[in-house]
Amino acid sequence: MIVSAPLHLARLARVGFVLAREGALGLVDPSLLPPPARLLVRAARLIERRRADGSGLVAAFTRLGPSYVKFGQFLATRPDLVGMAIARELTALQDRMPAFPRADALAVIEAAFGRPAVSLFADIGDPVAAASIAQVHKARLRDGGEQVAVKVLRPGVRARFRSDLETMAFSARVIESAIPAARRLRPVDVVATLARSVEVEMDLRLEAAALSELAENAREDREFRVPAVNWTRTARDVLTSEWIDGVPLSDPAAIERAGHDRVALARTVIQSFLSHALRDGFFHADMHQGNLFVDAAGRLVAVDCGIMGRLGLKERRFLAQILFGFITRDYDLVARVHFDAGYVPAHHSVADFAQAIRAVGEPIHDKRADEISMASLLTLLFEITALFDMKTRTELVMLQKTMVVVEGVARSLDPHLDMWRTAEPVVRGWIERNLGPVGMVEQAARGARDGFGAFGLLPSLIRRAETLSDALADGARNGFPLSQDSIRAIGRAEGRGNRWLATGVWLIVVLLAIIVWRDVL
Repeated sequence: MIVSAPLHLARLARVGFVLAREGALGLVDPSLLPPPARLLVRAARLIERRRADGSGLVAAFTRLGPSYVKFGQFLATRPDLVGMAIARELTALQDRMPAFPRADALAVIEAAFGRPAVSLFADIGDPVAAASIAQVHKARLRDGGEQVAVKVLRPGVRARFRSDLETMAFSARVIESAIPAARRLRPVDVVATLARSVEVEMDLRLEAAALSELAENAREDREFRVPAVNWTRTARDVLTSEWIDGVPLSDPAAIERAGHDRVALARTVIQSFLSHALRDGFFHADMHQGNLFVDAAGRLVAVDCGIMGRLGLKERRFLAQILFGFITRDYDLVARVHFDAGYVPAHHSVADFAQAIRAVGEPIHDKRADEISMASLLTLLFEITALFDMKTRTELVMLQKTMVVVEGVARSLDPHLDMWRTAEPVVRGWIERNLGPVGMVEQAARGARDGFGAFGLLPSLIRRAETLSDALADGARNGFPLSQDSIRAIGRAEGRGNRWLATGVWLIVVLLAIIVWRDVL
């Protein structure tokens, strides 16, 4: 730690220079900083490059490289930490990194499978897309000639991320030590969460598993699909999947030229996302336009499942009921759901909370349907709930962030989209299915099944209890055996205790000798 501190400080100095140069420090409110930091920020802003579009933070993270692009994308999912203004700006931060040479990609493939790439693929083209962690090549299989997408991890990316994350962790520890007020934002925990997320994302087998799970969940969906995984050509550093020939949703004009219905496609974007979140509790958490295509059959196709979100049954019930409550203007229902879920402490008043919820919901009913933003409403809702001590729910924050992106994609296809009418069939259907009579019967069946499962464990539990009882009885008669490590630890502790005891005795002897000597004199 002491040896690496100068290196971390040198790296942080570069980060600070880039942030200042790109104008990112303009987002910092100096009044919230201690005087020395306030002076430092003002001095740093003297070198900033003026930007009319206010995109300094995006430019800074892009210039700092892959690790910081990923860090910025992560912060975009946490408006509770950085505020909505910064989170909204960071949603524009997409992976547009320089590609690495095709020869390096072939070397990664050969190392991953322990055999020449030509034995797996008839040909592999140049990269068609490059991101912070990996890039994608179009290839053709040797057996059958099927076209596939081959995603290859960047060479050396693990070491690069490890180095940058160590520096981020160092700065987080310094911030927590130097600025007590920043501890509530838990910077050390934030960096640890990012590190775990990146570790998972850099194992492409896990992304393949996410694609497979999403495909299984959506197998009955007629308007949505994901590419099929080629498992025999997938490893930790390589993911091979079906090649998608489709029109990207980032090109509405091309969608029209291909004869697709933009209005229907916008509806599919919203309803597919809500179906996956509510029905399955597993949703694509990076549904920006670069990851969405429409195929020749008019189906929405999502790629790049490196970032996924999960919601438990409790969170899905919470989401469905609050959306339904806003749709029907039942603010008492919305308030009770927060309390029933335990998200708002019981010492608050349900009636007062319902009043606050009304302040969020009523303004939307004075607007045209195409002016109502579901994502903005959830953002306002989380701001209001903070006044009632609602703790941050990471999974709900990720859902809200994804909804911001999904809503933006849908409105780019249909600017007059009625979010509520589009969402209502999915929300109402989930509530009727899961909170109605059928859902109650299924919940009772699940409870009974769990009860029988626990009953089935009773013999094993009884045997373990008997074994523990016999061990305790034997220990009471003959003493409890200790491992060699425990014995050595006790010996060291006893040695330390004896040394302190001997020291104390000698001090007492010396003091007594001094007293006697003074009395004699």
